[in-house]
Amino acid sequence: MADLLGSILSSMEKPPSLGDQESRRKAREQAARLKKLQEQEKQQKVEFRKRMEKEVSDFIQDSGQIKKKFQPMNKIERSILHDVVEVAGLTSFSFGEDDECRYVMIFKKEFAPSDEELDSYRRGEEWDPQKAEEKRKLKELAQRQEEAAAQQGPVVVSPASDYKDKYSHLIGKGAAKDAAHMLQANKTYGCVPVANKRDTRSIEEAMNEIRAKKRLRQNGEELPPTS
Repeated sequence: MADLLGSILSSMEKPPSLGDQESRRKAREQAARLKKLQEQEKQQKVEFRKRMEKEVSDFIQDSGQIKKKFQPMNKIERSILHDVVEVAGLTSFSFGEDDECRYVMIFKKEFAPSDEELDSYRRGEEWDPQKAEEKRKLKELAQRQEEAAAQQGPVVVSPASDYKDKYSHLIGKGAAKDAAHMLQANKTYGCVPVANKRDTRSIEEAMNEIRAKKRLRQNGEELPPTS
């Protein structure tokens, strides 16, 4: 009986020590604080969404406004605002390089921004419709001028004066013109007249003379003087 009671007592968990009780208490308190912070964060998101819904609704009802710029927000707040704007049927964009300085702009559908306007906001510049229209007109004018120049073809450049007039005090006004008419092609260029040739013999005569000289050398006779 005593052995049975001892085995039962040994199988039972020991009562927690004072240190274990303190650790469990701190864990419970930390879990309670975390739950409370989560509930507060959730409540803040709900309140922020209600405030954004109110501002977006006022923006829609104001016919004098076509766009609205909000103050810089964190990533979660921007996400909530984009969702509210999408549900309301509007258009929204985020601008700003630094995450802490990024802000949201919303636009009514009928006044959606152009690519040039969005590029201006991305560069951190204010959008000026009048300047943009002037820039567009100048660009169209330059394009029309380029197209007109391409249709006309290459430009022919004419000298301001004739070279003959420039040197007329040296060669005379009619000298160059007369010389141009008098020029004729030399048809005998590269041909040597027969009268200018030194050797008037035919090929056959020259070969016979060479053979005779060769025979004389072989016989040891003196060569006759050439004419």
